[in-house]
Amino acid sequence: MTSDVDIAGKTLFQLFTDEQVFSWNEDPLTASYEGQRRYEDRLASCLPADFERRADAYAKFLTRLHAIDHAQLSREDQVSYDLFDFILTYRVKFAAYKEWRAPLYSDSGFHTEVMQMHEAADTQSVPGCERYVARLNDVKRYFAENIANMRQGLKEGYTLPADILPGVASVIEAEQFTNPEDSPLYGPFKAFRQSIPATEQARLQQAGKAAIRSAVIPAYRDLQTFFREEYAPKARKTIAASALPNGKAHYADLVRYYATFDITPDEVHDIGVKEVARIHGDMEETMKGAKFTGSFADFLAFLRRDPQFYAKTPMALLKDASYIAKEIDGKLPQYFSKLPRMTYRVEAVPATLAPNYTAGRYNPGPNDGRTPGSYWVNTYALDRRPLYSLPALTLHEAVPGHHFQIALARELADLPAFRRNTYLSAFGEGWALYCEKLGVEMGMYKTPYEDFGRLSYEMWRACRLVVDTGMHWKGWSREQAFDYLRRNTTLSEHEVRTETDRYIAWPGQALSYKLGEIKLCALRQNAERALGPKFDLRTFHDAVLAEGTMTLPMLERRIDAYVALESSRTRG
Repeated sequence: MTSDVDIAGKTLFQLFTDEQVFSWNEDPLTASYEGQRRYEDRLASCLPADFERRADAYAKFLTRLHAIDHAQLSREDQVSYDLFDFILTYRVKFAAYKEWRAPLYSDSGFHTEVMQMHEAADTQSVPGCERYVARLNDVKRYFAENIANMRQGLKEGYTLPADILPGVASVIEAEQFTNPEDSPLYGPFKAFRQSIPATEQARLQQAGKAAIRSAVIPAYRDLQTFFREEYAPKARKTIAASALPNGKAHYADLVRYYATFDITPDEVHDIGVKEVARIHGDMEETMKGAKFTGSFADFLAFLRRDPQFYAKTPMALLKDASYIAKEIDGKLPQYFSKLPRMTYRVEAVPATLAPNYTAGRYNPGPNDGRTPGSYWVNTYALDRRPLYSLPALTLHEAVPGHHFQIALARELADLPAFRRNTYLSAFGEGWALYCEKLGVEMGMYKTPYEDFGRLSYEMWRACRLVVDTGMHWKGWSREQAFDYLRRNTTLSEHEVRTETDRYIAWPGQALSYKLGEIKLCALRQNAERALGPKFDLRTFHDAVLAEGTMTLPMLERRIDAYVALESSRTRG
């Protein structure tokens, strides 16, 4: 006899399946990164009507979800329900703001996603290569639709701020190629599997060159012309998200979304001010440990300028990052009982992105079971990439930070597909920032300078709470944000600019790091107090990562359940 729990669970699973198929069809590039090959001959349709249709579909999915009795679900299905509810609720909310009118950030956007789409291409077979060629041929249409959407944004006052556009222009400039073979998108045609006959290889190479020459190169050229001649001259002169149409409500929703719980911009700002003051005291103590006799400002200037703190060549920086990553690898079994099966590699940030990019980032790559993740290290402008920050950067971007959480989530075969691929910043970035602090226990900071680099990174994330809300909610200027970051962190002038512009272009996201880390540290402290000498750091970390990404309130419930279970085992 079928129980109510079984019926509710099957209804929920069917909803997940229907939504997943819909989303893959609507977003073919994401489908490719998730290992789905049937959509690889095209890119998404980006007409305004498409966005309206998707918003309507998400609202209907949400209605179907709310028709399911949450109480009739198993505990695991309740977790899936809650996460799905959060995701769909904010998709519907954000659809009302028509964010598609500005499909760019300061260092990324639709154009950078296309320039990297060869990573997800299935070029292991002739049909796979042919689908990739078809997708290349679709680039010109895809760019034209996005440019049309940006023109609508210009008419309606919904654009990126003019102040940050020079950095965006530098990224678009780096994406201009005249020879198809020089484009990263030609990469798959340079190395075929031996099973593909030589005659087929030659045919596919010619098809790839023709597609890049006739569709891709003109699309990027058209984007550059539009950006330079139309967009930049007419872009808005304000920087705040709250200055956009319906901007106050939009920014408040962004804050709640990136925090994953109900909090106001003013509350976030106050948390940031308190954290900055606390971390500043720790930085002063660490400066004393380095036996520096000047002022705090003098110490920051010393760290920014002394050549001992900077690699002389890109390869030297990559080697240092690789050595640190490998040292961490050797320590991981002491802190985790479950390690991911998929490995990762250390690479330079792609040249097309590097000039306006952050110091490093994790690129998970396609979820195809054969492609490792990539710890990207920015080797552009070496005099702005301090070595004393490298341990913290590696702990955050590689292991046990983003690589662990993403690779382990992909292994959760028993969970619905959307849970294996969803990424919420408060959980993901909170975990990665927590891992920087975990590096102290792991013995990864060998000198006072490296520990100061860690504290400066933590300060940087605390400053984000102040700067992001300052600019988008409290009327701060771009120059005020520059000055605040200069006074409180060791970020170079270049990084101060690129980071500030990132916050301007991507409002709210930068808040997720510190808010997530604060919650994780609090949950660990609570578990340590409750379990006393029976607290096991390995099982705590495993519990945090065991079910993939989730909102912070969901994580709190998960850790409460973990503590209760461990307590019952202790009593037994």
